[in-house]
Amino acid sequence: MKLWSKILLVIVLIILLVLIGFLAYGYYNKFIVKRENPIVTMEIQDYGTVKMELYPDMAPNTVANFVKLIQNGYYDGLTFHRVVPGFMIQGGDKKGDGTGSVTKKDLYPDSDDESEYTIPGEFIANNYNKNTLRFERGVLAMARADFTSMSPTLTTESYNSGGAQFFIMVEENTSLNGTYAPFGRVIEGMDIVDKIVNLETEKETSDDGTETNTEKPVNPPVITKMTVDTFGVDYGYPETLEPFDYTSWIMQMYQQQ
Repeated sequence: MKLWSKILLVIVLIILLVLIGFLAYGYYNKFIVKRENPIVTMEIQDYGTVKMELYPDMAPNTVANFVKLIQNGYYDGLTFHRVVPGFMIQGGDKKGDGTGSVTKKDLYPDSDDESEYTIPGEFIANNYNKNTLRFERGVLAMARADFTSMSPTLTTESYNSGGAQFFIMVEENTSLNGTYAPFGRVIEGMDIVDKIVNLETEKETSDDGTETNTEKPVNPPVITKMTVDTFGVDYGYPETLEPFDYTSWIMQMYQQQ
């Protein structure tokens, strides 16, 4: 065999070995090396740090949305506007009263699109069967609206109404299993969550003078900074939906009467 033929054969063998090694490494990473889940660090003014692990294998679109909003600084400066002892704490509303909505500009900061959006609910009742997380103490979940109080026909609109608001469970609540989207869990700082859920809340007075507690803290805790470590994984942008226009729906129902 001529020298140049031997050299060519060696080169081909080297290329084949490199390709085999590359493929083998890819399969190793895919099937053996466990991908680290995203870790969220939430700094709460006057309270400390809460860390949460996200589960993209259970709720990939919800996680992608949460991660992207965190990376865009959406949650920085927002509050926990709702506390329910024995149940949960809720935050992530830009108006601070539960009525705020997230916009495309929050998701795409370079955009001028101020239109609101929601994301599909990743849970069993919404025909999504991959999310098996249960509502136990410390679980992080996506908040959503419940339009069924206006009409029992509005289940789909309710299930797909989540956007940016989230809540953290302080106790197990099996009634939420399969009807809301859990997507993470507190791994550090549950003592802080426990302090927040027991904060003094504002009172409201009824017409007969009776005072009752609301679910709004007198001094809502502020999320000074929220960051996320994705360990180099890009979770991309979430699938989004056009929000249900309940105001127009109510007007339409009124006109039909």
